[in-house]
Amino acid sequence: MASLPDRKTVTYEEWLRLPEVEDAVEEVVNGEIRIMPPAKWKHAMIVKRLTRALESQLDPAMVLVQDSVFGLIIRKQPLTTRVPDLAVFETSTIVERDGYIHSAPQLVVEVLSPGNTRREREEKLGDYAAIGVPEVWVVSPEGQTIEVLYLEGGVLRSVQVLREGVVTPRHFPGVQVQVTAIWPE
Repeated sequence: MASLPDRKTVTYEEWLRLPEVEDAVEEVVNGEIRIMPPAKWKHAMIVKRLTRALESQLDPAMVLVQDSVFGLIIRKQPLTTRVPDLAVFETSTIVERDGYIHSAPQLVVEVLSPGNTRREREEKLGDYAAIGVPEVWVVSPEGQTIEVLYLEGGVLRSVQVLREGVVTPRHFPGVQVQVTAIWPE
């Protein structure tokens, strides 16, 4: 059984040899493994409602809406991986190596948790921009808003914040998600 290296950071090759830990959610940021608690119920319900809304309008032969925990490789050196709450991929663009995804989704959705800091949010958005994610939705359960960000000039920039109405992914213009329908009661 593999164990963590003695130093504080891990390389891609070392990380591949580590055992999977059941029910653990981990990201690696600049080689540092960050273990996170599982999502709280409200968070999980928002992700599930968004997943259902998107899947019901997209062709599963052409598009994958992924809402389970998976590793998205940002870079190998220093190792940085992310675990988006929800990612939407055109299936033809998915690059899988070593059991992990090495390609940008067309849409990432991140649901904020009360403990998320502004720095963590900016780091994560910077990582998504670095691999070319063209659109990110940042969902705030507390504010009941969806912030839409588009990749422009290598940076994810906020283009709108919605409390109601319909949000439509830029890459999938036929899809409409009713903002108020995603909030658990």
